[in-house]
Amino acid sequence: MADGALSKYQPVIGLEVHIQLLTKSKLFARDANQFGDEPNTNISAITLAHPGTLPKINQKALELAIIMGLACGSEISQYLIFDRKNYFYPDLPKGFQLTQDRTPICVGGSITVTTSKGMRVIELNRIHLEEDAGKSFHPSHSKDSLVDFNRAGTPLIELVTEPVIHNSEEAFQLLSEIRKLVTFLNICDGNMEQGSLRCDCNVSVRLKGATELGKKVEIKNMNSVRNVRRAIEKEVQRQVSEIELGHEIISETRSFDEKSGGSSSMRTKEEVNDYRYFPEPDLSPVSISDQWIEKIRQSMPVLPAELKKQLEERYSFSSEDALFLTDSVETFNFFSAAVTHSSNPESILNWMKGPIQSYLKDQGFSVNELPLTPIQVSELADITASKISFSVAAQKILPELLKVPNSTPKAVAERLGLLEDHNEDHLEPIVLDILDSFPDKVAAYRKGKKGLIGFFMGQLMKKTESKVDPRIANELLSKHLN
Repeated sequence: MADGALSKYQPVIGLEVHIQLLTKSKLFARDANQFGDEPNTNISAITLAHPGTLPKINQKALELAIIMGLACGSEISQYLIFDRKNYFYPDLPKGFQLTQDRTPICVGGSITVTTSKGMRVIELNRIHLEEDAGKSFHPSHSKDSLVDFNRAGTPLIELVTEPVIHNSEEAFQLLSEIRKLVTFLNICDGNMEQGSLRCDCNVSVRLKGATELGKKVEIKNMNSVRNVRRAIEKEVQRQVSEIELGHEIISETRSFDEKSGGSSSMRTKEEVNDYRYFPEPDLSPVSISDQWIEKIRQSMPVLPAELKKQLEERYSFSSEDALFLTDSVETFNFFSAAVTHSSNPESILNWMKGPIQSYLKDQGFSVNELPLTPIQVSELADITASKISFSVAAQKILPELLKVPNSTPKAVAERLGLLEDHNEDHLEPIVLDILDSFPDKVAAYRKGKKGLIGFFMGQLMKKTESKVDPRIANELLSKHLN
């Protein structure tokens, strides 16, 4: 499609993010809330909606929902009623879902994201509690579908944004920020592949300058933040193409295709969904006191934005470096553990951003899967700050450590004969010999070509096989050159 056609339109996007809460039991029953167990083992009469069974609210789920609301600056509703949302799916045992229609636990709020164009505040409409449905499977070798009810009744919060997102980058950054936030708050593991974090995108387009919203299309079944970005870009292109051809956009639900990046129609949407909401008669209204909200507020962990600010102030890190260290709770915790054993936070940062990050990307690992401990990384930082050059340690010591993770950086350096020479009496004759070998360059240096210090440093590193402290080497060279 020509860029000219796309540039005439403004995408309008809203996200609905389902966040599975880290509770031990389900929202209205004592069944285990556990991913990966054998199908239909974490179920009970309540989960399966047997006649005469009564739900009971999970207090921990309420607490985690409040935590998310406080983190987003939402207003916490202090009087809650749960509602029945009536619709049929084979994996919804009751034939209705217990949710919050009229009294969402969190109202309003916002999340700030950083995009290529700067900071952007994304307003939220609501965050409400609801139970998850089970999961249907459609084996290719069978004409029958299978249903696993283990997930039925799992506590979710659904975070709904206002339709204020205008491109795929904003949506990408928002979902990334939500995943970061819920993991730092320890209310969800953020695993999209396992379905504990799921996102539906509502996408429409309109001519720039128009105020009326276009027909909304909902995209489902995206299992990564990257796929959310891909799906939005393809859907915007599809809708603009249809409009340019004179076709009407159909309000529908579409399923994302990971291979093509496109989507296919699942079902059309009515203008108004008639879920026939009505209050759940078997659950009493829930009152939330000011004292409980304040107690939860006081017990909350520090938010990523505040941790980023602390790193910038305590270690004089740049905003970019502090953002890297707070990109995930695992990265931040690893750095925090390493820095307690070292006096070289800058060196630890360089190791984590450089060689270690490259290794993790090559292996497809998270930092939690790194074979090295924070103590070993702190020792690497210390040894490169005083005894071995960073490049030598990265090329020779790190690979050996990864092969033999129970070793130490110092032991590997000693075994490979890499420890630097700190003896000035031994290094000084080598420096003088180098200067005597290049009298023309010495003269040029003394006439103002100070960049030649790098040449002499290279010669010294070559002569000593890089077994020299760069600081001492620089001091000796400067002493005799000047």
